[in-house]
Amino acid sequence: MSLYKNLFKQTAVYGLATVLPRMLSFLLVRLYTDYLPNSEYGEVSVIFSWMVFFNVILAYGMETSFFRFYNTDSSRNVVSTSTISIFWSSIFFLFAALVGRNYLAEWSDIDVQYITYTIWILVLDALVIIPFSKLRADGRPIYYAAIKIGNVFVNLGLNVVFIAWLPKWAASNPGSFWEMIYKEDFQIGYIFVSNLIASFLTLMVLAPHYFKIRWSFDRELWGRMMRYSLPVLVAGVAFAINETFDRILLEKLLPDNIAKAEVGIYSACYKLALFMTLYATAFRLGIEPFFFSYAKNESAPKAYAMITKYFVIFGSVILVCVVVFSDILKVLLIDNKSYWDGMKVVPLIIIANFFLGIYHNLSVWYKLTDKTKMGAYISIVGAIVTLALNFLLIHEYSYMGSAIATISAYGTMMIISYVLGNKYYPIPYDMKKIGGYLGLSIALSLLYFYKFRENYFVGVAVIIIYAVFIYRNERETLQRVLKRK
Repeated sequence: MSLYKNLFKQTAVYGLATVLPRMLSFLLVRLYTDYLPNSEYGEVSVIFSWMVFFNVILAYGMETSFFRFYNTDSSRNVVSTSTISIFWSSIFFLFAALVGRNYLAEWSDIDVQYITYTIWILVLDALVIIPFSKLRADGRPIYYAAIKIGNVFVNLGLNVVFIAWLPKWAASNPGSFWEMIYKEDFQIGYIFVSNLIASFLTLMVLAPHYFKIRWSFDRELWGRMMRYSLPVLVAGVAFAINETFDRILLEKLLPDNIAKAEVGIYSACYKLALFMTLYATAFRLGIEPFFFSYAKNESAPKAYAMITKYFVIFGSVILVCVVVFSDILKVLLIDNKSYWDGMKVVPLIIIANFFLGIYHNLSVWYKLTDKTKMGAYISIVGAIVTLALNFLLIHEYSYMGSAIATISAYGTMMIISYVLGNKYYPIPYDMKKIGGYLGLSIALSLLYFYKFRENYFVGVAVIIIYAVFIYRNERETLQRVLKRK
């Protein structure tokens, strides 16, 4: 049982590195929705969606490949080869994108100055992929967390200064330094300037990594790493489509007079799924290195099954609680009532992200058997579902159609991964209990939200009923874990 305690301790630290920055980022949602109209926040959301897509391209699966080979090959060769690969591919992208930025701006219908900022942010973020991966591989979660949190503090602070304070300082101090640096109607630009400065400072903190490594490139190792990582890249591109293309499609498929406003509303309410995303991301960051390092142990399948079951238990509690109190959270996080019409998508998006978290747990089979191409195929299926349903539903249902597409895509990926995993790397999942927790939590959440929404007597009763259900099923295990040191 000490194995699980150590695992969850590490996950807790990575959770801090994920949760605190995301919680601070939540303040940015409040800031943006307070100061930006729906249409401008929609424009920012579309650009961020493209950034997610290109982040995947610039990483091209090298992070996952790094962990795969770090424990089996010479770690020094893996570090230097992956670092050099990412470095030169990022530099090539920088020059190519800057040369073609006017064409990119015309094609995407995004202001060229925002394109320029985005290119630099993407490159700076790519250059810290391997340094961050090495911190995780070396078991330095505290340092990892400090840098991640520092990045968000800088970004948050600069956003507040530029968007909330600078206009007031400039107006109240004519002829001052503040008026000189203030640019009217540049709120969106200030958002990207803040991101750029934060990303640059993060790279500066991690820059010693580039001076400590041997600049030795192992072509044979790189070839093996690329063969492993390219299917991960395909899966990543498909994931980016699943995660962000709904905003892009909403902008393209809805009438011009409402498109960006609808994107802004949808993006703001989508953020209420953050708690599930935080949980799933923190869990994945802590558990991915463990999956690889523990793979040769004969009890590995049993350990993976136990971990997945408890992931579902904790995740289902988060699902029920967030759905019950979502209308309280919206007041804290999105105080602008013009965004509240999108609240109807919240349960679907939370469930969708829960499915995605389960999928990541189930995906251990293709990572450990070097069948990463299977992960790519699964993600491609999810992307097809996403694109097809968005094209079919957006015209009639707007962002509700996008929410339906998201939950359908991640649910499909979860089911396919489970079925194929049973064939290639059987893991003894307790499907009776996992299915029970998953099904009951979804049923209670949807029933409450769409039939008894904001009736907190019913909501608290729902939480109690579910907690009792868990306790009755897991009482002996929970008592045994709590008694152990």
